[in-house]
Amino acid sequence: MKISEIMTSDPACCKEDQSLQEAAKLMVDNDCGEIPVVDDDGGLVGVITDRDVCCRAVAEGMPAETHVGDVMTRSVVSVTPDTSLEDCLASMENSQVRRVPVIDDDGKCCGMVSQADIARTGSDVKTADLVQEISRSSADEKSSGCC
Repeated sequence: MKISEIMTSDPACCKEDQSLQEAAKLMVDNDCGEIPVVDDDGGLVGVITDRDVCCRAVAEGMPAETHVGDVMTRSVVSVTPDTSLEDCLASMENSQVRRVPVIDDDGKCCGMVSQADIARTGSDVKTADLVQEISRSSADEKSSGCC
């Protein structure tokens, strides 16, 4: 199975100069926890997650007008529409992320794949393995005092 078969196409995206409040509203309106951040040409430059907003901005007392570019995650794992489900799972597990942007041959964001997408289409064993590997990071962070 290829990622193009399960990805959410044409995801809501934002730009670095948009406010955190705008990004958070996009998350609410699109029922998601991660928004790809793109440049003027649609090229992926990072992502802003609900965790970025909460732990990097709100917890630090930053105002809602803070720019996305000030707190976004720049180091992003991504896949292409032709990536196999197995390779995508491996990337998500190795990077311990719950969501990955999908980029086309020009580096433009054309989709998103989430843990929920995989749960709806993957086998129970693959889903359980993914959740276990990703959650391992969360348990480690909690014990270290990270939010």
